[in-house]
Amino acid sequence: MTSEIRRTFYPLIATADPDTSMEWLEKAFGFVPHNVYRDDSGKIVHAEMGYDTGLFMFGAGVRVKAAVYVAVDDPDAHHDRAKAAGAEIFRELADTDYGSRDYAARDLDGNEWYFGTYRP
Repeated sequence: MTSEIRRTFYPLIATADPDTSMEWLEKAFGFVPHNVYRDDSGKIVHAEMGYDTGLFMFGAGVRVKAAVYVAVDDPDAHHDRAKAAGAEIFRELADTDYGSRDYAARDLDGNEWYFGTYRP
């Protein structure tokens, strides 16, 4: 008999300048920074940002091609806020064939973020 083990995973976003990226993500998308750890020189080595009940880790490093999908209740308002903060929208807000209303944007480091009503 096997027992089910519940695990939670958190995406890790690497960026060349975590301070600037985190500030922009907070302004553009409403992410909330917390648990920020810095080295002796004051540079971020690890941080966490939350969005509603979700969490992702954030740190200094070389960016790799990655994408994160974040479910939001009001993608229209979210899109407008992101655009006003200077987000690079590379896929405009639209209804999808699979029932979501979503859009996609790039952050300052070129990481791709997808926001919409999709709930797995």
